Amino acid sequence: MSACLPAGATESAHTERAHPPHSPPPGRSRRFRVAGADLSAAVAVFLIALPLSLGIALATGAPLQAGLVAAAVGGLVAGRLGGSPLQVSGPAAGLTVVTADLIHQYGWRTTCAVTVLAGLAQLGLACLRVARAALAVSPAIVHGMLAGIGVTIAVAQAHIVLGGEPQSSVPDNLRALPPQLARLDPAALAVSVLTLAVLLLWPRMPGRAGHLLRRMPAALVAVAGATAVAAAAGLVLPVVDLPSWHSHALAGLPDGPVLGLVAAVLTTTLVCSVQSLLGATAVDKLAAARPGAPSPVRSDLDRELLGQGAANVVSGTLGGLPVAGVAVRSTANVHAGAVSRNATIIHGALVVAAALVLVPLLELIPLAALAALVMAVGLRMVSLHHIRTVTRHREVLVYAVTALGVISLGVLEGVALGIAVAVGVALHRLTRTRITHEEESGVHHVHVRGQLTFLAVPRLSRALHLVPQGTDAVVSLNGSFMDHAAYETLQDWQNTHTARGGTVEITGRRSGVRIAEPGALSTEPAHDGEPGTTGDCRCRPWTAWRNHQCERPSPAPDTGDRPDTTRTSADAHRPADPGTPARGHAPGGRQLVRGLSTFQRRTAPLVRGELARLAREGQQPSQLFLTCADSRVVTSMITSSGPGDLFVVRNVGNLVPPPGAERGDDSVAAAIEYAVDVLAVRSITVCGHSGCGAMQALLGSRPGSPAVTPLGRWLRHGGPSLERLRDPGAPAPRLAGRAPADDVEQLCLTNVVQQLEHLRAHESVARALEKGTLELHGVYFHVGEAQAYLLAEQEEERVFDRVREVDLAV
Repeated sequence: MSACLPAGATESAHTERAHPPHSPPPGRSRRFRVAGADLSAAVAVFLIALPLSLGIALATGAPLQAGLVAAAVGGLVAGRLGGSPLQVSGPAAGLTVVTADLIHQYGWRTTCAVTVLAGLAQLGLACLRVARAALAVSPAIVHGMLAGIGVTIAVAQAHIVLGGEPQSSVPDNLRALPPQLARLDPAALAVSVLTLAVLLLWPRMPGRAGHLLRRMPAALVAVAGATAVAAAAGLVLPVVDLPSWHSHALAGLPDGPVLGLVAAVLTTTLVCSVQSLLGATAVDKLAAARPGAPSPVRSDLDRELLGQGAANVVSGTLGGLPVAGVAVRSTANVHAGAVSRNATIIHGALVVAAALVLVPLLELIPLAALAALVMAVGLRMVSLHHIRTVTRHREVLVYAVTALGVISLGVLEGVALGIAVAVGVALHRLTRTRITHEEESGVHHVHVRGQLTFLAVPRLSRALHLVPQGTDAVVSLNGSFMDHAAYETLQDWQNTHTARGGTVEITGRRSGVRIAEPGALSTEPAHDGEPGTTGDCRCRPWTAWRNHQCERPSPAPDTGDRPDTTRTSADAHRPADPGTPARGHAPGGRQLVRGLSTFQRRTAPLVRGELARLAREGQQPSQLFLTCADSRVVTSMITSSGPGDLFVVRNVGNLVPPPGAERGDDSVAAAIEYAVDVLAVRSITVCGHSGCGAMQALLGSRPGSPAVTPLGRWLRHGGPSLERLRDPGAPAPRLAGRAPADDVEQLCLTNVVQQLEHLRAHESVARALEKGTLELHGVYFHVGEAQAYLLAEQEEERVFDRVREVDLAV
């Protein structure tokens, strides 16, 4: 097994065996040390895992000990070998339907053999290093699969809650539900209702006492409380029955049709792998969002797949359920402060101890309490947050089809249906292209909205041939993709039309720049010491702004007296000569002249026609963009805008002084009034950014200290943002669902929210908002990630959601 360990796993293991800088000399014995945070986290996860493992085993119809075996193996084997140190593995609710179906068709011993084979398949995939390929599955399919499994679990466990026995499928369970309601068991229902009530109310206990009590897991309190009440009341109910370990059934040889067994292995492998790998990435985000915690090491997904495969081989051999990364236990592990894989391993050891010592106590638990616990877990798998997310991204159809397919047909069939629908939706979006032709003032306009592929070429040709020969034509492309067939059709028509005396202007979305085939400009040579636009230039996407910041993998040839303005990677390690300016910091006059020369030579010929039009017609921007004066925030680049699109106001800290502020700060207010009342902009955007120096200065300022410098007096307008940050009652903005990385980032986000409120207080803005002619937007630009986040109101919370390409392609 070590032969196929991923490279990252080998290095990690070697690092763990390496001699730390402050440890005793290698010759002395080293004692195994466990951090206190890991020990407390292990206890917390163990208290959650114990009742859940029994409940999941009950839901599958497997021997109850199988849940304990899977929990122990998940902690010890997957915890030690896996590539996600903080993820906790064990019997997962997402595998309940798959395992229950296997037990019903082939029996328990064959199900164990299927688990072993699925583990071997995972080991093979880990050796092929294809773990990240599993993340290519659409999140809508994954969430839909989990939702369908959750509904299946909840409907099945409802029968046990009512005192009956579940059927083999969701339709059968639904048909049997009315008769079951007619003969419900009041004692079982009472215990189940008590369990559900504790699960719901325990995390919401108020006050200081509630804060202390909430440290005890709700699942353990609910099951223990229901067990105590049932015992005290003398209720006669079915309880947990743990047979002797001497009679525990182990894996046997597979017995059944080959195709059915192969499908079972593939299904188990798929569900286990995808759930574990997605869980590992989620744990990375949770760990990174912990305040004050050291930066965690990102999960090695190939090693994690290897650890999950080894755990499934061991669990199936020992007669345990299939193992996967579990969200509930992993979240508890992170929130409890775990810092290493020791917490997961110790939790597995505690499960082993409980399985050997606490059998008499476990056999007092009513099955109705476990059924209620698992039913609650199943209902939580239908996440409203996921539904809102897929709806926002227009993938609700994929989600719904996958969920309904899992409920009515099975997991593998539901996932296959979801993949088919996802492919169909993608093809539909790719081929949904609108092409229109209209004439305005003697100019023929052809508008293309959507992606231009070979499928749209016939419609494009028909629209282009509606343009008479010798006339002026404008082709407006409003899409992000054009394949070679469409490009050739467009270029052939353009050449023919211009040869017959007509004019053609091909523009992209909201810009006057001619569209060229990707790579068409990549052969332009360098001139006058400037880096060219060849493929080795890393700054090619914004050549107009690259200036002297472009690095090349190899040094540029010497051309005589021309100054060398580039540095190679080797040059980066050489000390600079005294008096020589660093790269990108040439003397101001020389840099300015070189930039102006480059503009006149390269950019001016491309934009001269558009700027001439703007000079004739005047500016008509649609947006007022208010952002920081930071040199790293290039508004035209991050908004894909051009001349005439944005009315830009920049200042230190992207501040909007509220009306009535001290005199001398009317510049921003004047710009707002001019943009709204004169230019009639349709939206105003306040854009903050990461690492803002103004926000850092605000955090470092002393409350009440007098402002004696112009900068200090200006930053006083950021005081309300600082007060909002320090207000414990104000909801803190979140970044893509996670907490801000530090106080500076939190203040940057809070400042955007506060400045939007200042904007609403301006008379011209309030008047336009009331008429419905103006919209306000908040944007946060993370410089290091080159990622924009858009402010969205979600359930009275302000969340900056990541702006994805799929959102902008609409």
